[in-house]
Amino acid sequence: MLDIPHRVRVHVDALLAAQIDMGVCDAQARNAPVGKSAAMSAPRLPKVAGIDSTVPGPAHTAGPLPDDVVAPSPPGALIQDRLAGWVSDLTTLHELIDRLVRTATLDDALAELLRAGSALVGARRGMAVLEPADGLGPATTVGLGLAHADLGSIETVPRSATSYGRILDGLPDPGAHPDLLAEAGLDPRHREVAARLGYAASYALPLDGQGSAATGESGTAGRLGAVVWLYDEPAEPDERRRHLIGHYVTYAAAHLARLVELQRARAQIATVTEELLPSRLPRVPGVQLAARHRTHPRGGGDWYDALPLPEGALGLAVGSVSGSGPSALAAMGRLRASLRAYAVMEGEDPVAVLSDLELLLRLTEPARTATALFAYAEPGLRKLVLAGAGHTPPLIVGERRTEYVETSLSAPLGMLSCWEAPSVEFAPEPGETVLLYTDGLLRRTGDPMDRAFARLHAAAASVPKADREDPGAVADHVLRTMLPEELDRPVEGEDVVLLAARFD
Repeated sequence: MLDIPHRVRVHVDALLAAQIDMGVCDAQARNAPVGKSAAMSAPRLPKVAGIDSTVPGPAHTAGPLPDDVVAPSPPGALIQDRLAGWVSDLTTLHELIDRLVRTATLDDALAELLRAGSALVGARRGMAVLEPADGLGPATTVGLGLAHADLGSIETVPRSATSYGRILDGLPDPGAHPDLLAEAGLDPRHREVAARLGYAASYALPLDGQGSAATGESGTAGRLGAVVWLYDEPAEPDERRRHLIGHYVTYAAAHLARLVELQRARAQIATVTEELLPSRLPRVPGVQLAARHRTHPRGGGDWYDALPLPEGALGLAVGSVSGSGPSALAAMGRLRASLRAYAVMEGEDPVAVLSDLELLLRLTEPARTATALFAYAEPGLRKLVLAGAGHTPPLIVGERRTEYVETSLSAPLGMLSCWEAPSVEFAPEPGETVLLYTDGLLRRTGDPMDRAFARLHAAAASVPKADREDPGAVADHVLRTMLPEELDRPVEGEDVVLLAARFD
């Protein structure tokens, strides 16, 4: 909050009482219109029998004010003006901080910081450099009113010659450079870049994660980076603007610290997830494979697998483990590894593979459920035998047909007393793609399941003819059609897995 100086902390009630205690005549004199004569302002009695009843004004009545004299301000007007200014500043600061905390990504938060800061300090351009002191990243540079070439030119200046560079190096710096071109001892390279880009002054502040402790929030401790605003003319913010921008940057640093921790956690989860999934898909004659996986930011349990089997066969599997977070990731890794072992031993019988997986899950993790689908494919014969446990049916995408494979219904793994669903055998035509997927693709649409299945069927049927020869293009088209607004963002609610196999 803004600190009110002690010298202006007065009792407003005392001021009002002082005004009430003033004499009535004195109050009338102060409120008398300027420029009117005393005769016009004095009270008059009615005329009687032609006698002028004008009486002279009382001796204590003030006379007219000269035209060149301004009436003094009422007592307390200066205090009220200052209080109004502080209330206005607090309102502005609250609105800007509220807009900042609504940002959910680092880039958006840095852009909002630059926009709000430019309004507070009165600058048109700026640059924010995120470079955490612990070296764990992420590191990025965001500009306001600066093109990529401009940012590159600024980065050619030695760090020790710029105010924000000294902050990044942990050196003390006043932050304000009101006239760069006239500043003595300025690095010639800095002066040259400033003249070329057309800025004549700068004001920089550190982004310190320690500020989160002052605001009662947790976050990355230590220096996060620096922010600098550039003026077109020699200038610097006054004391009031410095006070406002200082408070704003303190809260901004705490918010950025939380976003840095969140991005680091997401990056770690993505790394672990990628390590638990196949690093590359096998190359088996007669079939082309492609996979798309978009994981939950906190780590989901959806997975896929493709492994070569003896005699030129191929095992295809997709599945989903209940829950999210590190425990779901660990369970997913164990389930996938177990299925690979069972597939190598008895892959020709998908029912036996899933039966073994059901028994393992029920014995080792009785509180967890999972869905799975395993297909034993013989590409040379274009034949697939598959079985599913509580999983969504595959989808065949071809030039002449787009249809779901009719599979037997079964409960998920971990909920079966005995195996109930037999396997299903079908033969795709040459050039057709079999699409295996998890239910996250359907749930992310927000539609009821029957409508989501219809949307998926329509998306697969609308794949352009030129893209049908590439299973990766088929998967990308389905993703773009089903989730157009989430293609380039992390999935917030469900994992999405697509495994496409095109048969020659």
